[in-house]
Amino acid sequence: MKRLLLLTALCCGQATSAGLIDPEDGMLDMSHNLEDKPYGFLPIPVVITEPAIGYGGGLFGLFLHGKGTQANGRFIPPAMTAFGGGGTENGTWFVGGGHRRTWQEDHIRYLIAGGYADINLDIYSGDVAGFSRNKAINTETQGYGGMHKLLFRVGDSPVFLGASQSWSKADIAAKNNPVIDRVWQRVLGDDSTSSSLGVVAEYDTTDNFFWPGQGVSLSGEYQFYGHFLGGDYRYDLLTLDGKVFLPLNPTWTLSLAGNYQMLSQQDQHLPPMARPYIKLRGISSYRYQGDDVSTVQAQLGWQVTPRWIVQGFVGAGSAEDSASDLYTSAEVAWGTGFRYLIAREYGLHTGVDVAFSDHEQAVYFNVGSGL
Repeated sequence: MKRLLLLTALCCGQATSAGLIDPEDGMLDMSHNLEDKPYGFLPIPVVITEPAIGYGGGLFGLFLHGKGTQANGRFIPPAMTAFGGGGTENGTWFVGGGHRRTWQEDHIRYLIAGGYADINLDIYSGDVAGFSRNKAINTETQGYGGMHKLLFRVGDSPVFLGASQSWSKADIAAKNNPVIDRVWQRVLGDDSTSSSLGVVAEYDTTDNFFWPGQGVSLSGEYQFYGHFLGGDYRYDLLTLDGKVFLPLNPTWTLSLAGNYQMLSQQDQHLPPMARPYIKLRGISSYRYQGDDVSTVQAQLGWQVTPRWIVQGFVGAGSAEDSASDLYTSAEVAWGTGFRYLIAREYGLHTGVDVAFSDHEQAVYFNVGSGL
């Protein structure tokens, strides 16, 4: 505790000298550092407690190239770049980055990202020998890849249409299980390449990219994975995603989110990480996979002060082999967290969530709402 207090005092002193105190309320704020300094960035600590890969950490930097603008009641963020890396106790490590920018007052949106990862991960389901819902196969995946997405606004409407493309190359092995590893090598080969081309449609009326206070965000993407694109596997993936932000009063906001993924037209055998999985705070990544996966979430935020927000959330997910079986059983996760308005000029919030599910718990450092 003494070290923490000393560090806090030291950081406050350094923040004052560096101009990181907002003169309006005397609170820590990085707007000036992000706006006016060519190399100013928001450091984002990555404290990993993801049950699937263990404890670890890392650091990412978020660079905002400009101040952003206001148009028709919404904040248009400036171009932004993020990059960094991290690792965990089980030997997992990763590096990566991305860039997002818009043109013509948010009529054109572009996103590009890429990275390299060495991931040691327990996977519980698949179509190659060795899987069951209650027994994990410890896998090691080494690979690199990237994606990009280009969207065009339809007139002055909130509708966007565009395309996406992704590519990755990975070497997958079953650690500590030579029998299953030999089966995988025979069926999947020494390494695998996945390549996709997608069509995208989005509807966006949210008022702020970093922290929506109201509005609706809907997106649909259909990705074609195939040999004609340079990949080793043939399958299609449909992803539908929706978020609604409802201000109940000046201090309370209700956020609702839903996601659905469907795998179809697939080859007989696919790499283990190709299948959709339940993605919720408090549940291990790739713990529950299926051809059809759905999640629903609700989050309630309380604006305690102009800078601080406390929130609680609950979510449920289901992973099955067909859509008709969804939610015949479900996995539930819940938790609480807080956000701090770290850059008032951008509406940029950062904070921590603590999440729980049956037999698991995890801590997440998030920029944004976490949905």
